[in-house]
Amino acid sequence: MIPRLTDAERAALVDLLPEWALAKDRDAIERRFAFANFSEAFAFMTRVALLAEAHDHHPEWSNVYNRVSILLSTHDAGGLSARDIRLAEAIDRLA
Repeated sequence: MIPRLTDAERAALVDLLPEWALAKDRDAIERRFAFANFSEAFAFMTRVALLAEAHDHHPEWSNVYNRVSILLSTHDAGGLSARDIRLAEAIDRLA
């Protein structure tokens, strides 16, 4: 089983991933992105999909016109894990 983040690791997320927020209703992090139009949003999602596949860790997400919302949590850990942090950092590099 993949270990969940400790309280200290969770507290460090504010500095490590300043654009991400802890989800209100579950042990996850989330971020919203806005683009000029649907095509740019969809192109971003395509790049994230390829990245997620390479990480073997897949986001929960949605797209409405020019907005993309991404939520990360590790099902095998029952909450946040280092896998979520690594993928969030990689997504931030794409954004």
